[in-house]
Amino acid sequence: MARRKEKKTSPARPQLGDNVEILSAGTVLESPITETLETNYMPYAMSVIVSRALPEIDGFKPAHRKLLYTMYTMGLLKGPRTKSANIVGSTMHLNPHGDAAIYDTMVRMGRGNESLLVPFVDSKGNFGKAYSRDMACAASRYTEAKLEPVCEELFRDIDKETVDFVPNYDGTTTEPTLLPVTFPTILANNTLGIAVGMASNICSFNLAELCSATIALMKDEQADLSTLLPAPDFVGGGAILYDAAEMHNVYENGRGSIRVRAKWSYDKANNCIDVTQIPPTTTVEAIMDKITELVKAGRIKEISDMRDETDLNGLKLTIDLKRGQDPDKLMARLYKMTPLEDSFACNFNLLIGGQPRVLGVRGILTEWIAFRAECVRRRTYYDLKGRQKRLHLLRGLAAILLDIDKAIRIVRETGEEAEVVPNLMIGFGIDEVQAEYVAEIKLRHLNREYILNRTAEIEELEKAIADLEDILKRPARIHKIIMQELSAVAKKYARPRKSEILYEVPDEKIEEEAEAVPDYPVTLFFTRDGYFKKITPQSLRMSGEQKLKDGDELTQTVESTNAAELLFFTSHCQVYKSRAADFADTKASVLGDYVASKLGMEEGEVPVYMAVTTDYAGHMLFFFQNGKCAKVPLSSYETKQNRKKLLKAYSDKAELACMLQLTNECELAVFTTAGRLLLAGSALIPEKTTRDTAGVNVVTLKKNQKIARVQRADGLELANPHRFRVRSLPAAGAILRAEDMAEQMTL
Repeated sequence: MARRKEKKTSPARPQLGDNVEILSAGTVLESPITETLETNYMPYAMSVIVSRALPEIDGFKPAHRKLLYTMYTMGLLKGPRTKSANIVGSTMHLNPHGDAAIYDTMVRMGRGNESLLVPFVDSKGNFGKAYSRDMACAASRYTEAKLEPVCEELFRDIDKETVDFVPNYDGTTTEPTLLPVTFPTILANNTLGIAVGMASNICSFNLAELCSATIALMKDEQADLSTLLPAPDFVGGGAILYDAAEMHNVYENGRGSIRVRAKWSYDKANNCIDVTQIPPTTTVEAIMDKITELVKAGRIKEISDMRDETDLNGLKLTIDLKRGQDPDKLMARLYKMTPLEDSFACNFNLLIGGQPRVLGVRGILTEWIAFRAECVRRRTYYDLKGRQKRLHLLRGLAAILLDIDKAIRIVRETGEEAEVVPNLMIGFGIDEVQAEYVAEIKLRHLNREYILNRTAEIEELEKAIADLEDILKRPARIHKIIMQELSAVAKKYARPRKSEILYEVPDEKIEEEAEAVPDYPVTLFFTRDGYFKKITPQSLRMSGEQKLKDGDELTQTVESTNAAELLFFTSHCQVYKSRAADFADTKASVLGDYVASKLGMEEGEVPVYMAVTTDYAGHMLFFFQNGKCAKVPLSSYETKQNRKKLLKAYSDKAELACMLQLTNECELAVFTTAGRLLLAGSALIPEKTTRDTAGVNVVTLKKNQKIARVQRADGLELANPHRFRVRSLPAAGAILRAEDMAEQMTL
C-alpha cells in the first residue's frame, strides 16, 4: 500500500519555543498502490509514449517535427545557412526543452553526422559522426545549417490545410500535428525510441526501392514486397546476411533480427586489413575495445597493431597483421567474436491515431497510403473551394460587364458610398460578395481586353472545378496522384543502395580454441576451498611447497595441457565451463585463482569438483548419500554454442556424497558410515543420458546409514579383497576387519 502524510499549514509561522499543536499531524492516509500509480505515474508514462519517444506515420517524433517546421518558417528551405544557435533558439518557441537537447536532435538529422539515410539538414561544420562515440559535434555557435532540398517534399502544400495545426505550448503560435510528407519517411530513415514499457527500432530502406514498393502495394494489396524491397539499407553500408524467414517476419509482423557485418579489404602491400563499413548498431571504439580485449586475453594472436584512420574520406579502421597470417580466417573469427558482425533488432512500433501499434512493412505502408490519401483529399478540397470562390466572383463580374454603362450609372446616381453595394445587388441580381468585388474594380480595367480575359478565366475555372470534384469522387485518381508524386521523388532524390545483400553465406565453422590457444603441458591443481592453479612442468620442478590458504588442502592434481577444457561442478548443482588457457600460468608460491570469482558464480555458490577433458570422453559418476549413483556421459556437458554455464548438472534430490570423473571403466571402492566396504566395477552401473538423473541403487543401506566416501580401488591395500567384491548391484558390501583397517591406516 502507498502511504502519504496529510500536512496542515498554519496561517502564521510558529517561532522557536512556541507550544503549537498542529491538527491531524502524523495522520497516515492509506490508498491502493494502483490508485497512486494511476494518479502520479500513468500521465507521465502516456506523455512519454504519445508525445516524445514514438514516431508517428509521417516518420517524425514531436522534437524532430518542431525543429524542421521552425527551420521551414525561418525560410531555410531556399535561403542561405544560418547559425545553428539561431535555429535552436527559434525552436524553443515550439519545443520547451533545453538548447542541448534541441541541438542534439538537429545534429542527428544533419548530413555531416551520417545518422540518416535521407538526411534533412544541410550541415556545415563539425556535426560529429554516428559511427564514433568520441567524435563529438562542435557547439551550436560554431556550426551552420539549412534544410536539405528533399525537405520540400516534407512541407509540400502544408499551407493548403493538408494537416491539422494546434497551438504551441504557450498559445502564441501554431504548429502542425503531422507533416504532409510525399514519401514514406517512416521507413526511409532509422528511428530509435525508448518509451515507458515499450520501445521502437525502425530500420531504413533505400528510397528508390521504397517508392517502388509503395506504388506496387497501391496497385495490388497482396504484392510481393520482397522482390521490390529486398532488404533494409543502412547509411553506414555493411553487408546484410539475408535470412528469408526473418525478413518475412519483419515485413509482415514488424519484428525480427537482421544480421549486418562490416566490409573490409586486404592491403597486401602493407599486410593490413582496412575496415571501411561497420554495422549501424556499433561504433569504431566499441570494435577496437573488443579486439583489444581479445588480444590481451590471448584469444587473438594474429594482430600486431590496430588504429583508427578515419578522415575526411570516411571511416577506416586499420588492423595490421603478423607475417604469414590469413586475413580471411582472421576476419571470420572477428565476425564471430566482435561487433564487426552485429544484429539490428527490428521493432516497428509507431503511433497510429495516437495509439501505439506494432506493424510490419506492409502494414506501415498501408497506413501511410491512407494518411497521404487524406492529405491529397484535403489539398484538393482546399483548391476546389478556392476556385469556386474565384468563379463566384467572376460570374458576378460577368453580369456587370454585360452592361457597364448601367453599373456606372448606378454608382454615379447613388448618394451615399454605403449604398453602392446594395444598389449594385438590386440592379444586377448579384449577392453582396460579388457586388463588393465589382465595386472595387479600378477604372483602368473597364476595357475590352480585361473583359475578354475574365470571361476566358471563367471557362478555365469551370473545367478545373469539374476535374477537382472528379478527383474527390474517385479514390483511384487520388492513388494515381500519390503514385506520380512517389515516382517524381524517386527520380529526383534516389541514391544507389549502400548495404550489400549476401543471399548465400558460407557456414564458417572455425575452431577458435585450436587456432587461438597455444597447447603445452601443464599441471592443474584444485583445492577444497575452490582455488585453482595452472603450473608448467618447468616452473613445477623449480618450485617448492604449494602455498595454500590456512586450513585448505589440495583435492585434485591433474596433468593435462593448456588447451584442455575445465568443468567446475558447484554446490548449486550447476557446472561452469572454462578452459585451462583462460587461467594464467602461475607458480606454487601463490594461492592461485578463486574459481567462484573468476567464473562469476552466484552468491553462496562454491565449486566442489573439477573435471578435465580434451574430447569429452568418459563418464561423470555422482554418488549420493542415499546409496544411489548417477553415471552420466561426459559428452552430455558438451555444447555447440560454447555455453559457459549449464543448469541441472546433477540431481538435487539427495545429498551428494562424492563425484568422480572416469576416462575408462575401473573398480571402485565405496565406504559407508556403517563401516562397510563395497568393491564393484563401474561397468556394473548403467549409463543415464539425463544430467540430473537420480541414478540407480548401488549400495543397500539400513536406516541412518549413508555413503561416506568413494575412491578408485587400485589405491587400496586390503588383506582379503575378495570379501568385498560383488558381481551385481545393489549390494551391502562387507564389514571392514581389523587387518583391513590396519592396512588402510598404514596407507
